[in-house]
Amino acid sequence: MPASNRSKRVLLYSHDSYGLGHVSRCRTIANAIVEADSSISVLIISGSPVIGSYEFRSGIDFVRIPGMVKQITGEYDAANLRVGVEHTLEIRTRIIRDTADIYRPDLFIVDKEPLGLRGEVVPALQLLKKCGTPLVFGLRDVIDDPAQLAVEWQRKNVVPALRDLYDEIWAYGLPQVNKPLAGLDLPPSVRHKTVYTGYLRRGLPLHVDLPHEIEELQDPFILVTPGGGGDGEDLVDWVLSAYETDPHIPYGAVIAFGPFMAATAREAFKERAAKFANIRTLTFTNNLGALMHRAAGVVAMGGYNTFCEILSFDKRAIIVPRTRPRLEQFIRARAARNLGLIEMLDAERGRDPHVMATALRQLPQQGLPSDVIVPGLLDGLGNVWRLVSKQLAHPHRGPAPIERPLFDVAGGSEAPAVVPDGAAARAKL
Repeated sequence: MPASNRSKRVLLYSHDSYGLGHVSRCRTIANAIVEADSSISVLIISGSPVIGSYEFRSGIDFVRIPGMVKQITGEYDAANLRVGVEHTLEIRTRIIRDTADIYRPDLFIVDKEPLGLRGEVVPALQLLKKCGTPLVFGLRDVIDDPAQLAVEWQRKNVVPALRDLYDEIWAYGLPQVNKPLAGLDLPPSVRHKTVYTGYLRRGLPLHVDLPHEIEELQDPFILVTPGGGGDGEDLVDWVLSAYETDPHIPYGAVIAFGPFMAATAREAFKERAAKFANIRTLTFTNNLGALMHRAAGVVAMGGYNTFCEILSFDKRAIIVPRTRPRLEQFIRARAARNLGLIEMLDAERGRDPHVMATALRQLPQQGLPSDVIVPGLLDGLGNVWRLVSKQLAHPHRGPAPIERPLFDVAGGSEAPAVVPDGAAARAKL
């Protein structure tokens, strides 16, 4: 169908091997795109097991690829299928490529992992590059400590893809907070194609459907959220220990465990929380924003998604960042604390219940994030839409032959191929 006779199409990819942050970011971007232009269709490719629990605007759909989980060793395994990791990756790779081939998007945005999980998105990138489709790598404000990230990207051979496959790089943050690519040995062309958008503002869900016992809460409460919950047991334990040590903390708490917290830990926490009349618990809600909107303050681990919600709903917050396996949350929380946006507790210094109890008592007296003037802090969605509309303004170009692959991932490895100059390759299309 000629480009002038069909609606524009955007394809988003998120590997979603763990947690809620990636799928939430993609959902936020997708909703903003179709809200700005209802004629656009957005398709999300995701490995998240909970993507179907989220509410999407009309014009958005998703393709769920088989899930993967990251082990403590750093290796990946199939989440549910009993077919082995390599077979699962092959299935995912083919679904991603075939979806791109059939859907033929006018714009492809890859979230967080520029090559996908173990290179699984590279065949789709190659295919769409030959078609002339604009390719965008979207990354959060902090990826990891630069030294660790440099080693990881060298092992994965990421830089040639950033240089020769991607047309633009969108950083969903501000350089005043953090520069995610700082300290990396990158060619000037990669830095020149990087744009800072600002953080992605979050709004209240279209329909609020909170659990009945939470809706009935009348007194102010502190929301405790470890995000997906898979590594949030220490945070919840620390908060409950604070209430057990100081039962006269003025505000009660609502603890949202997250869907990935181990069932045994969750049940043990429920038993401890049940001893307090002013503490409520829930496993998962797709309307965490509505809970946060009502909360007097927030205690969280400080992933990208939660940080954006804290800023968007202008909530006083205590961030307890994790430091393993990545320093991402710690780097973000330290920078935000230095700007005066939030307070931070460093669990590496020990989890003294009295320290947490004191922080909970002082939380209502903290300053609000809005007390700090950071120009463009929450302008991300508007800027993302301007970048999207600029890319969609050009007619979609059909398939064009190319002499050789732009990037090769032979046998599932991430080894480089001989890659032509990006500008020269694009000139042929």
